[in-house]
Amino acid sequence: MLDTDRILTLDIGASRIVLAEFSSIKSGAPELTNYGIGRIDIAGDSNDDPSAYIITALRGVMATCAIKPAPLLLSLSGQSVFPRYVKLPPVSRDKIAQMIQYEAEQNVPFPIDEVVWDYQLMEGDTGEGEQNVMLVAVKLETVERLSDCVLAAGLEPEVVDVSPMALYNAVRYNYSDVQECILVLDIGARSSNLMFMEGRRIFSRSIPVAGNSITKEIAKQLDVSFDEAEALKIEHGFVAFGGVYAGPESEVADKISKIVRNVVTRLHAEVNRSINFYRSQQEGSAPQLVLLTGGGSITPHLDTFFREKLRVEVAHLNPFINLAVSENIDAEKIAAEMFMMGEVAGLGLRASLSCPVEMNLMPPDLVAKKVFRKRVPFFALAATGIVLAMLCWWVYFYRMKDMLADRSDQIAKRAKVLVTTDMALKSAIDTRKNIQQKAEIIRGIVAKRTQWVEIIENLRDASLDGMWLTSLVPIQENGKVVRVEIAGKGFLDKLPTPTTEGKSTPIEEYRDNLRKSSMFTEKTDITWEAPPGLGAYLREFKIKAILQTPIAVE
Repeated sequence: MLDTDRILTLDIGASRIVLAEFSSIKSGAPELTNYGIGRIDIAGDSNDDPSAYIITALRGVMATCAIKPAPLLLSLSGQSVFPRYVKLPPVSRDKIAQMIQYEAEQNVPFPIDEVVWDYQLMEGDTGEGEQNVMLVAVKLETVERLSDCVLAAGLEPEVVDVSPMALYNAVRYNYSDVQECILVLDIGARSSNLMFMEGRRIFSRSIPVAGNSITKEIAKQLDVSFDEAEALKIEHGFVAFGGVYAGPESEVADKISKIVRNVVTRLHAEVNRSINFYRSQQEGSAPQLVLLTGGGSITPHLDTFFREKLRVEVAHLNPFINLAVSENIDAEKIAAEMFMMGEVAGLGLRASLSCPVEMNLMPPDLVAKKVFRKRVPFFALAATGIVLAMLCWWVYFYRMKDMLADRSDQIAKRAKVLVTTDMALKSAIDTRKNIQQKAEIIRGIVAKRTQWVEIIENLRDASLDGMWLTSLVPIQENGKVVRVEIAGKGFLDKLPTPTTEGKSTPIEEYRDNLRKSSMFTEKTDITWEAPPGLGAYLREFKIKAILQTPIAVE
């Protein structure tokens, strides 16, 4: 949906273009205000690049119909598009995009980086939890070529849709009361597009039997050029009746009508195959209404032919049943040409309303340009902000220059005073450092004097009643005392042997007390303990006490 009061829609076919202008009305649906149809003057059997012919035709329609540039929605021919329909198993929402990417890489018959593709989840009668996905892809070079043609004519596309999907939106809007399966048969110049519509289900297929097939068969049968055959088809062509009937008086018309019927019969065979495929593979129903559209659909008696063959109601698609048409447009003229305007009508609806199917196959380069263009105003505002900020800083620094000069003189004067003060402070700091160094030396001496006193106090505080030390031997390593070897004794009656298994002995209790003190580590342990009965009254032991902080030896 575009936020604008005026939009253009363009359908580019193999032999003609249709350009329409719409404006929004109060109800929200668009109103057709102007349109033009231009012929692409390239031979139907030519393989030349049609870009120059498309540009010429588009410029000619804009000039003839006085259509000025506006936001444009473009549709591509169904012949150049690859539609695929896949069913996804029940998965969580966050994995759907990943699975669709995989399905696109598997189903699109070109490397994924050489195409532009899009998808839409469709509501269908699938199994519980399954998802119907419609994939649409077009070769990158194709969509870039057509978008370049549009740009060269002075227009710029906002959306690149595909003809079958634009037709789908037009039919859904104008035939919303039809609940049965609808078959839309779009007969163009180089291909015919079939589209089945049933509820929210959609299935389309392109058939290489169309208007040019009739022209080529006439040229072959009558041995004339393609252009001559095209002129004969337009002048005399109609679908001959089956069985015995009175033919036209003109022998040429009679022969051409039979050629037309032979080709249309081939088209009918392809339509029948598509119906059978749709019913068997897509689990659809037989169509109850056939809508004919496209340039080849106006062939006289074509609707009668398909009505007899398919035995269902056949009518020409009217894309303006519910879509408003301006009073300025000739009613008879548009009634005669509406068979070619289904795609532009569907695009017009998409510009103003939310449509059932919304695809966009815009070329990545054009998307990037549009994104950049939208950001240009923000870039301009940012640049303006930077310039204003720099200007403010320049004014600020200019005004501050004189103030800073005055402050600089004041600071210089103050600095001279502070230099003298600084020298006095440095002298005081040096004196303080000398005093601190001497104090540290004195504190170290005092600490060494008291350190052994603290060690002995810890040894004494950890001892038990009836226990005394007999020796204390400092052990040095690398010029430092790291542990103390302690030997001691105790009265047996004061330090009895434990009678309960697992209970600590008095010597083990003494060791544990040492470990808990602030002077010794957890590695402090018993090196020897006299076994019970060694002496009648005494218990002897030796302990290796590891110092928490080694003591330097000077």
